Amino acid sequence: MSAAPLVGYSSSGSEDEDEAEAEARAQARPGAGGCRRAQSPLPSQRLPVPDSVLHMFLDTKEEPEDDREKHGGRVRTFPHERGNWATHVYVPYETREEFLGLLDVLLPHAQTYVPRLVQMEAFHLSLSQSVVLRHHWILPFVQALKDRVASFQRFFFTANRVKIYTNQEKTRTFVGLEVTSGHAQFLDLVSEVDRVMEEFDLTTFYQDPSFHVSLAWCVGDARLQLEGRCLRELQNIVDEFEDPEMVLRAHAEQVRCKSGNKFFSMPLK
Repeated sequence: MSAAPLVGYSSSGSEDEDEAEAEARAQARPGAGGCRRAQSPLPSQRLPVPDSVLHMFLDTKEEPEDDREKHGGRVRTFPHERGNWATHVYVPYETREEFLGLLDVLLPHAQTYVPRLVQMEAFHLSLSQSVVLRHHWILPFVQALKDRVASFQRFFFTANRVKIYTNQEKTRTFVGLEVTSGHAQFLDLVSEVDRVMEEFDLTTFYQDPSFHVSLAWCVGDARLQLEGRCLRELQNIVDEFEDPEMVLRAHAEQVRCKSGNKFFSMPLK
């Protein structure tokens, strides 16, 4: 079974509130508008800058350090740049005790094949790829999303087919549960999200998406170890779990947008 591409999660997403504050302060400075006091002319000659000062900062880099150890060894999908906010649209997956009980069985078994697998911190189903938004476009983008999904009804879905995924760069591998009922409703949501992406000249979602809940991930391409025998065994664990249809049945109640460290929720009707 070939691995389907997953939304490219990214740790980038710089905060840039200071730009607006700096601009406001600049406009509020005394003398920024109206009449200015007469100023005495500046001297026509300037003192030369010493060579020691000119060469002081030649080796200084303005780019922030990208320390992989701070985010589990993950590689950025796109370079960090001040003012760029990594943005992702998704449906949150609310876990229950029975779901976590199943995960407590699945993950240790998968780790016998790939010990570096770790459990996801939160669970969701992606409706977009990870895209870059400038700070001043975040609120208009979120408002456009709200307008698009405002008329959508809540719906139930089931994700109970184990599948192995990678991101597009093949730098991360995920063990997930693919949606087997509710696919049409997710397609409708993606269609509206894609319209918003097009309005902002951003990348739309995959042509033939595999909606899923990622359970665990690891750095690198681990498909060779996880597909085949391991995948079959994981699926058997799901199928033999007590009442898996009910355990893995969930309710889509909202669409959520994460931009940098900000979260925006859009309830469905």
